[in-house]
Amino acid sequence: MKLTGAQALIKSLETQGVEVMFGLPGGAILPVYDPLLDSSIRHILVRHEQGAGHMAEGYAQVSGKPGVAMVTSGPGATNIVTPLANAYMDSTPLVVISGQVATTSIGTDAFQECDITGITMGITKHNWLITDVNDIPQVIAEAFHVATTGRPGPVLVDFPKDIANALMEWHEPGEIDLPGFNPITEPNPESIRQATELILNSKRPVLYVGGGVLKSRASEALSILVEQSGIPVVTTLMARGAFPDSHPLALGMPGMHGNYTAVTALQKADLLISLGARFDDRVTGKISAFAPNAKVIHADIDQAEIGKVRTPDVALIGECRRSIEELTRSLTERAASRAPGETPLLPLEISDWIK
Repeated sequence: MKLTGAQALIKSLETQGVEVMFGLPGGAILPVYDPLLDSSIRHILVRHEQGAGHMAEGYAQVSGKPGVAMVTSGPGATNIVTPLANAYMDSTPLVVISGQVATTSIGTDAFQECDITGITMGITKHNWLITDVNDIPQVIAEAFHVATTGRPGPVLVDFPKDIANALMEWHEPGEIDLPGFNPITEPNPESIRQATELILNSKRPVLYVGGGVLKSRASEALSILVEQSGIPVVTTLMARGAFPDSHPLALGMPGMHGNYTAVTALQKADLLISLGARFDDRVTGKISAFAPNAKVIHADIDQAEIGKVRTPDVALIGECRRSIEELTRSLTERAASRAPGETPLLPLEISDWIK
C-alpha cells in the first residue's frame, strides 16, 4: 500500500494507540494535517505551541499514556522547548512531532529553519531527524518506546516537509532493539536483604515517596507496605495522590512548600526510605542538614539518580513497584519467622512527632 510520509506518520501514531493530540498548524507541518482529517485521532487546536506542550503533559500525567503534540518548524518548534524541559524534569512521557524545512534546505538558513534536534538534545531522552520516508514506522515506534520505557520522559521527532510529501510502501515497524533503553526492572535480592535489615534495626523510619511511585503504578503496593510495616509516609509534590492524605500515617508534603509535620519527621528520622524521589533542593534545602541522622535506602529505576545528591547506604535499582513489593515480601517473611511474644517487628518511636 502506497502512502505519503504524512499518511505514514498518522498511521504510525494510530498504531501506537494515540487517541488525542495537541497542535498548531504551520507551513512545514501542514501536509500532515490532510490525512489527520480522516484519522480517528482527535486533534486539539491550540493558540500557542507552548500550550500544546503543556496540554500534552497534563494529558500524560492524568491518563498514564504518552502525550502527543505537533508543531511547525522554526518558531513553532522553539515555542515547545519549555514544555519539553518541564516534561524532562517531571519524567512525563511526551512525543513531539516538529515540522522541518525540506532536507535539501537543511543547513542553508532557510525560512523558519532551526536545529531543533540540537536545541532539545539536553531536554529529551532522545530525538530523531527523519531523512528517509521509509524510516517513519520504525522511528515512531522507537520514539514511543523510549518515551515510556524505564524512567519516562519526552522525545522529539523532526519531520522535514519533503519527507511528508514523499511516497513509501507501508510496512509495520520491526523489532525494537535499543540496548541503551533497556532499564533494570528487578531489584537485586541482596540489596533487598540489606534494606530489610536497615528497616528492622531502625526506630524512626520514614517513607519518602516521589513521583516514581505514581509512574510505576505502585500506589496499592505502597499502601500494603505501610499497613504491614506501620512506617509513616511523606509525599513530594510529584507523588501527591500516591498515598491517601486521610490515612493516619500520611504526614503530608515535605520541603519549603510543605508542612511542619512532614519536615519534622524527615529531620528526626533515623532511616529514610526514598521511593522514586530525586532529593530535589525544594525538599532538602542544604543537603548536609537534611535528615542529618538518617541512613538512606534509595529505590529508583534511573541509576543516574542514585548518589547524585545524597549517597545511599543501600541502593535498590529497579522499578519502584517491584522494589516496594520485594521489601514487603521480605519484611513479611521476617515477621512470620518471629516467635510468639517477641518484640514487634518494628519498635517504632513515632507517636510523638506524628501528633
